Amino acid sequence: MENAINWSELSFGYMKTDYNVRCWYRDGQWGELEVSSSEVINIHMSATCLHYGQESFEGLKAFRGKDGKIRVFRMDENAKRMQSSARGIMMAEFPVEKFEEAVYKAVKLNERFIPPYGSGASLYIRPLLIGTGALIGVKPSDEYMFLVFVTPVGPYFKTGFKPAPVCIMRSFDRAAPQGTGCYKVGGNYAASLLAGHKAHEKGYVAVLYLDPKEKLYLDECGPANFFAIRENTYITPASNSILPSITNKSLTQLAADMGLKVERRPISVSELSTFEETAECGTAAVITPISQIDDLDENRSYVYSKDGKPGPTCEKLYNKLFAIQTGDAPDPYGWVRIIE
Repeated sequence: MENAINWSELSFGYMKTDYNVRCWYRDGQWGELEVSSSEVINIHMSATCLHYGQESFEGLKAFRGKDGKIRVFRMDENAKRMQSSARGIMMAEFPVEKFEEAVYKAVKLNERFIPPYGSGASLYIRPLLIGTGALIGVKPSDEYMFLVFVTPVGPYFKTGFKPAPVCIMRSFDRAAPQGTGCYKVGGNYAASLLAGHKAHEKGYVAVLYLDPKEKLYLDECGPANFFAIRENTYITPASNSILPSITNKSLTQLAADMGLKVERRPISVSELSTFEETAECGTAAVITPISQIDDLDENRSYVYSKDGKPGPTCEKLYNKLFAIQTGDAPDPYGWVRIIE
């Protein structure tokens, strides 16, 4: 199988692997992990995930290092974030230890699909939590299913680690004020599809959303958090509508240790003209530098890369984080779990 896959040409898409791991919540408790080779899940047509959006997912990656070891990055943070999402839409919380066990098992069982070191690809891990109870009334389910599947992937954006343009469109919001923006639930992504499609038609890789209440501050890009660099400072938005990115959290730590000042605060749209570098960051993309931001409503453009190359700070942060993820650099933070 390994020889049949062109690892360096992988897109960010689904490829069938050997096994997935499942667990059910019934009668007030979680059962044991089960291994399945089926790609299909059998749920009731009245399941709450289908009608009332009781669904949460996570995304993390496994990397094969130069030493041949398999490393998974910060899965405990993904487990805790899924618990936060579960609380936000009243689902049963999946235990952190069981989450880690399920990820470990899914990666190990599909080890032959982990791309080789240096290929630019990784094994994407998708945990999923859904309400499966059959209800018609609008209320939380009493039954849930947790599942982890994996698939080898290439870069999220076709450009890879190269600057790409994004746009601002005030006619769209990613999430409502005091809504579910801070949870990783499918509804937030459904809400971003139309704006994202329109942006792609215009040649942009993503939409940079503004705050949904006043349209005065930066929130995040559709698939990733936003950050900017100015005067040796790492600046990222603070908002109740932003998904707490584990990649962004890691980058703020690295930035501080590299001697940068770190600011997490509301960022006014008017500051776009003052930044030296801007980027979006997340598990799928890691870091995608932004070449320019076009404010389509105000007919203004903010250019950050004229030569098509990433800025120096973005490049240092990307190289440092990726080196920790792949085992090319020491992990003083205890972020990496080796799968043996």
